[in-house]
Amino acid sequence: MCYVQLLLISSITALIICTFELFRTGKAGMVIHTAIDNGARRLPLLMLQALLTPFLYYLVLFKAYSLLPAQIAQPLNYSWQVVLILMMSVLYKQHLKLSQIFGVLICFAGVVSLSLNEKADLSGNLSIEGIFWALGSSVIWASYWISKLKNEIDPIVELFYNFLFGTIYLAILSLFYPLEWTSTRGLLAGIYVGIFEMGLTFILWTKALRLAENKIVLTQITYLSPLLSLIFIHYVLGESITPLTFSGLILVIGGIYIGNRKGISGKST
Repeated sequence: MCYVQLLLISSITALIICTFELFRTGKAGMVIHTAIDNGARRLPLLMLQALLTPFLYYLVLFKAYSLLPAQIAQPLNYSWQVVLILMMSVLYKQHLKLSQIFGVLICFAGVVSLSLNEKADLSGNLSIEGIFWALGSSVIWASYWISKLKNEIDPIVELFYNFLFGTIYLAILSLFYPLEWTSTRGLLAGIYVGIFEMGLTFILWTKALRLAENKIVLTQITYLSPLLSLIFIHYVLGESITPLTFSGLILVIGGIYIGNRKGISGKST
């Protein structure tokens, strides 16, 4: 099963989860109201968001993972928060503060460190193309979050439309690939991604942001996720984590943390 069809299964799964959540919370009617009330203004933005995520983002990310060891692709993708700072500075004409510049430079040093970590690949050579795909995914993800900044739609309704349009895009793209639906392993993998990488994870994160008394602390807790991912990458995928991978990841996380410190920069994620 090609990864386009796997992503289609994932997006359908996430759409089902969002639909269930809408009915569970009594917000199903808001889907229709969103389309009727100012639909001409809101739907194009939702369609654009769906083009970014899940469509482009996961296609690019999966391409990166197909070319790079997971221990390299994952930290490079995680640099999206620093990319977000740079993009907002350009788009909103905001001057970067000293802490943000320092954070960007540290994160960039981490990216360079990871890009030079050829020992992470069994062949001894990292794919330059894969590195560009991984960094490209961070740009797409940052763009997706910028598109959400001025969106006043309920976050669960927004997710529903993102996965609805994303499913349509992926269904159209899958028509250009041979049908390979016989793989049970691929089907289960697609469902897993739809639940734990898309639908359920997005919903839980939205709820966590709403319920958290201190959103800064909550955001900083997420810095643990790439470190925990290295454990799974080592024990599940069998990759041998190199010191350069660990040091590069620490630089990326450190740069993100410094760039997002509210007390210095005045900005929080």
